[in-house]
Amino acid sequence: MMMGMRVCAGALALGLAVFAAPAFAVAEPITGRWVTAEKDAVVSIARCGKALCGRIERFLVAPPQGNEQRDVNNSDPAKRNRKLLGTAILTGLVATGDAWHGEVYDPKNGKTYTAKVRRKPDGTLEMKGCVGPFCQAQVWKRAS
Repeated sequence: MMMGMRVCAGALALGLAVFAAPAFAVAEPITGRWVTAEKDAVVSIARCGKALCGRIERFLVAPPQGNEQRDVNNSDPAKRNRKLLGTAILTGLVATGDAWHGEVYDPKNGKTYTAKVRRKPDGTLEMKGCVGPFCQAQVWKRAS
């Protein structure tokens, strides 16, 4: 009888550990400098208040106006004269489970999307921009 209880308790503990493991998944750190999927810019991800944000640190492929390029495609006319260099394109990133969630701004079309960012096992970043259930993924590599 005692042996049966030990086996039952052991099986219960193992079962709870298996089901509880995903609840303890922690998002890998994503701070640092990252080259975008199109290899046209370096984005620096760092703490911005209580969340993380990612700012365009430098252009790898010069836009038409070079470092003076303005945010001409922004849907907000008041922001169309701001410089893209230094603009936060990732905002409000907070760790939720095994990923970071916030918003991503695409200066090429002036639209903002829901963002899900995750460090992959190979050290790259998987960046997803979503509208509702529809997402587009990119892979960013660490800048040297």
